[in-house]
Amino acid sequence: MAVEFVGIDPDTDRDHCPTVWVDVKAQEILLQGWKPGAETQAQCEESSPANGPVPDSEAIVRIPARMIPMVREACDAVERAQLR
Repeated sequence: MAVEFVGIDPDTDRDHCPTVWVDVKAQEILLQGWKPGAETQAQCEESSPANGPVPDSEAIVRIPARMIPMVREACDAVERAQLR
């Protein structure tokens, strides 16, 4: 897997650092973020009842809005890979 770093939260304290990567070959975006609390996770699950609870093999993560440009950059990289 060839993972490419896209960006890290510019306000990070380096101990808690939301980060964005892309795997162009797999055409996937990888996100590191904060785990939501139980209440927020329950709200997410309730908002999409057809989806059910989040499986143990998956996670909901929080990414601050200031990282939207990095997420867009990651989306663009994956889209470019699809055109190859």
